[in-house]
Amino acid sequence: MKRILDCGQKFVAALRRAAHFPSSIDHRPSTATLLAATILALSLAVASASAERIKDLADVQGVRGNALIGYGLVVGLDGTGDQTTQTPFTVQSILTMLSQLGLNAPPGTSLQLKNVAAVMVTAQLPAFAQPGQTLDVTVSSLGNAKSLRGGTLLLSALKGPDGQVYALAQGNVAVGGAGASAGGSKTQINTLNVGRIPAGATVERPVPTLVTDNGVVTLELRESDFGVARQVADAINARFGGDTAVAQDGRSVRVRAPAAVGERVTFLAELENVSFETALPGAKVIVNARTGSIVMNQAVTLAACAVAHGNLTVTIQNNPIVSQPPPLSGGQTVVVPNTTIDVKQESNALTALASGARLTDVVRALNTLGATPGDLIAILQAMKAAGALRAEIEII
Repeated sequence: MKRILDCGQKFVAALRRAAHFPSSIDHRPSTATLLAATILALSLAVASASAERIKDLADVQGVRGNALIGYGLVVGLDGTGDQTTQTPFTVQSILTMLSQLGLNAPPGTSLQLKNVAAVMVTAQLPAFAQPGQTLDVTVSSLGNAKSLRGGTLLLSALKGPDGQVYALAQGNVAVGGAGASAGGSKTQINTLNVGRIPAGATVERPVPTLVTDNGVVTLELRESDFGVARQVADAINARFGGDTAVAQDGRSVRVRAPAAVGERVTFLAELENVSFETALPGAKVIVNARTGSIVMNQAVTLAACAVAHGNLTVTIQNNPIVSQPPPLSGGQTVVVPNTTIDVKQESNALTALASGARLTDVVRALNTLGATPGDLIAILQAMKAAGALRAEIEII
């Protein structure tokens, strides 16, 4: 108790110095004040510690979005639509639409339209979506249209994998790109064949979402980890008591939930905000071979090793020489090839790298090599093969 009061007294003194309290005010703080200051200091220290919420690491099984897809026509384009001679399905769609509206084109009619484009319409139906709710849709050109800018999507049905219509889409297409062409020259910013319609679809059919199964809710971790699954179960049991949660494997945790709907919603709201301290993730190095990017987490360590990395450079230069014969000699002007080949290999000595226990030590050790990101990829792979790099390398 004395140590707690001392900590509270020091905290109050620090607050007084920060607030520039006059030295003449020398009232000794009461025990209640010291305890309140100590609790505040401890709460700040706890808040500064790294803690994860369950909602940031796991999802409730069954609560997910559903992909929708549909086919439609975009009209009103300024001569940038499909070339109907090369996209017969666009003409077929137009004729079918006109027949449904009571207009029948004469047999053998060849439509040459430039302001219509066939498109695919996609959307994501969120969980618990109800009829009347609006969704954002993405419109993508299916044929050879040059641009969808300024077009309007006609009424299109969006279906799920089961073939049922879940939403209807229609509206003006917003395209983020821009372009212009004249005299054989063309300039373009971003893509013109994909656009979006904010709130362009209306939900017509809900998707049943099953959250509980016989009073049990299953939490699915986004990444498989036995340690995190056990910590999630322990945190839930510490919050709600008893054997509320049981970790089934490295990805799923079964939780007993109330049977009543209202109580279950309140329980899940509290469950998602349960926080706990997580262990360090597994050591991993992410390598992007296309861009040369290398990212490693703080769990990566390096054992003592020696590295020598040299590059072999082959340079080929071709400087042709024009041979001009003297006048009236009857000779011909010829081009004589003059090729120079230079092979250069850097002779780098072995560089000793000390074992690093922290990420900063690993980075400092690798920087001593003076290698480019492309060279570091090869060096890290060789270190992993030699057992000096204690991490998993993932190439994306």
